[in-house]
Amino acid sequence: MWRRLTALDWIRIGLLGLGLVFVATGALPFTDAVENLSEIGPLLVFLTGVIVLAELTKEAQVFDALAARMAVLGRGSYAALFLLCTLFASLVTIFLNLDTTAVLLTPVMLALALRTGIAALPLAMTTIWLANTASLLLPVSNLTNLLARNSLQLGNREFAALMWAPQLAAVAATMALLWWFFWRRRRRGEPRYTPPVLEPVADRALFSAASVACALFIGMLLLDVPVWAAATAASVLVAGAFAVRARERLTWSLIPWRLLVFVTGLFLVVPTLSRYGLADAMRWLLGEDDPYRAAAVGAGLSNAINNLPAYTALEEVAGRDELPAVLIGTNVGSVITPWASLATLLWFESCRRHGVKVPMGRFIGTGACLAVLALLGSVWALTAV
Repeated sequence: MWRRLTALDWIRIGLLGLGLVFVATGALPFTDAVENLSEIGPLLVFLTGVIVLAELTKEAQVFDALAARMAVLGRGSYAALFLLCTLFASLVTIFLNLDTTAVLLTPVMLALALRTGIAALPLAMTTIWLANTASLLLPVSNLTNLLARNSLQLGNREFAALMWAPQLAAVAATMALLWWFFWRRRRRGEPRYTPPVLEPVADRALFSAASVACALFIGMLLLDVPVWAAATAASVLVAGAFAVRARERLTWSLIPWRLLVFVTGLFLVVPTLSRYGLADAMRWLLGEDDPYRAAAVGAGLSNAINNLPAYTALEEVAGRDELPAVLIGTNVGSVITPWASLATLLWFESCRRHGVKVPMGRFIGTGACLAVLALLGSVWALTAV
């Protein structure tokens, strides 16, 4: 097992180890550590449930079937396929978390590109850009949203009511730049694509069970059921179906231990650093009540160190009115550097495994354009509505 660990895995383990050292040495009081971990307990349950749900949904070929039917529905038109792909990626991100889009939807879209002769890069960029910029609407869309929802003390529908306008602005900006930079005829090369031949799913019962589980999860969110309970119920339903039909696919690898280790370590390290000057530095960066500056600081820190620690550090000092703008910055603005979000890191690895070359200069340059346009539009929508 140790030989299979990547450099990123060792960083996650090292972060947790550093956090435990802080607790052991008293740099972070034990009572504070227990309080922090008790607060994120439901988040860890949610993360486990939603990743298991998404992984088994992919195994049941739900994503493959939807992607293939989407390409058939486009009838060879790139404009139609573009609209369908952006809708598909946005909905997966909104309801099943940005990491699901990066980890599970990316290989599906790249396989679709191979089957239809579609250029892979436009499909790949659609998934990763919308994994980040479409992650504002619901608490489950991004772990940062769950943290913000708890701080703002909002329900699922109240959170969506606050963020719907910024979300629309962010997706609109993303669609405009995706088309200009990657999808238009001059960029993609071919005038039309060849729709794929639809293939039957391997197990109709698993397909149906996974589809019902996803619908149940979405329905419970709309009813304001706690996200950890909704994710747990949906994952148990689909896991039960696999236990009956394909028990061999239920393995320990379904548990997202890497995410759990990273998040746990983060909530030990960041509070410790905040006690020794980090909070003062974040307060100075945010300045006085300026939503555009708050969003810019969130985006800048995300692209420098990763959006989750950036948001965690800023949340401790941001006022209630500043927090939504900080959230916009850390979610929508984390599209410039490869390490700005965990989803982007996972996406790069998926592209590498599938032999898709992502020109780094183009990735950073187009991402910077998106970050600026999406932040300006989203913050304007937040303050105007």
